[in-house]
Amino acid sequence: MNENLFRPQFDTLKLSDKLWLMQTLATRYHLTFKELYAFSRWGQSCTTGLFEKGGREFVFVPGDTVILGWESFVQGMDKANQEELADIFAEIEYEGSAEEFLRQGMTPVRQVTIAPMFVGRKLEEIGWESVPMNDPRITAHPDWLENLQKWAGQNSQSFEIHETVRFERNGDSWRAWLCHPMTYPEFQRSLLWELAASLPTPDEWAYLCGGGCRTLFPWGDGLDHKMKLHHFENGEDQGKPYDMEQPNFFGLSIAYDPYKRELVDGKTLTTCGGDGGCNVCGGMGPLLGYLPCSPHCKPEVREDNEIHNDYDFFRPVIRVQTSGWRIVSPENER
Repeated sequence: MNENLFRPQFDTLKLSDKLWLMQTLATRYHLTFKELYAFSRWGQSCTTGLFEKGGREFVFVPGDTVILGWESFVQGMDKANQEELADIFAEIEYEGSAEEFLRQGMTPVRQVTIAPMFVGRKLEEIGWESVPMNDPRITAHPDWLENLQKWAGQNSQSFEIHETVRFERNGDSWRAWLCHPMTYPEFQRSLLWELAASLPTPDEWAYLCGGGCRTLFPWGDGLDHKMKLHHFENGEDQGKPYDMEQPNFFGLSIAYDPYKRELVDGKTLTTCGGDGGCNVCGGMGPLLGYLPCSPHCKPEVREDNEIHNDYDFFRPVIRVQTSGWRIVSPENER
């Protein structure tokens, strides 16, 4: 096993050795190496390689042996989070402790070894094809365009027909997407065939999201109400970027919107990082609304295997083989 591909050794490599390693991996896995970049957030950091393949940006994430899962507070919640939970508990007549309540939705504590991998930096939509407005498949439906004109007259920014077509305003014009529904197994096969990639496992996803953090969220044991959050913006947030959407310590934009469920590998359709907005829509408040974005939250397993194009997203990963070959830098060969 090549130890330099795992975080304890990877983090201690000289930049020249790390650069050579990234270039070697890029050649081996048919990616274009762009640069080394230092990511740092929430007490964790990683200087790693950025890559490109097929118009997608990937980052190399070194492997590691970490503890995943959650059962108790490390720091404890601040007053604002405690009060928010107390209000919810009073409403639902819950009399147990906060830890007991939260533990019900968390995965058990366990130690796992995560292999190194290339990881898509951003979430991607599933089943939406960008097409020009004069595409025959668009112009063949004058009723779509008539409805679009009605919405445009109301200064709407978007118009969508469920699982059929979507239009979004682009300055003074419009852009169109056609929907192509597919099942979970169909999507997994297409991902392997078209990208030579796959979905992360639930454990891999938890590592990519939390890096082995022991707190409820990567930054601590509660929600930071100073953050600008999707669906909970206020007037002072206008123009500011969404905090959780910014790159984490691995350079990934991950688990930042509870409406966006992220597909992971499973026997049937399995997701992490969101609940489709169920808690937010249910009026559960920011803390419980964002609880599904915790790296420790139990994955959602669905038996129907039907992907929902508006709520289910994906992130491709390309796993790196750690045995059967040896990486030696030119400097060490001398």
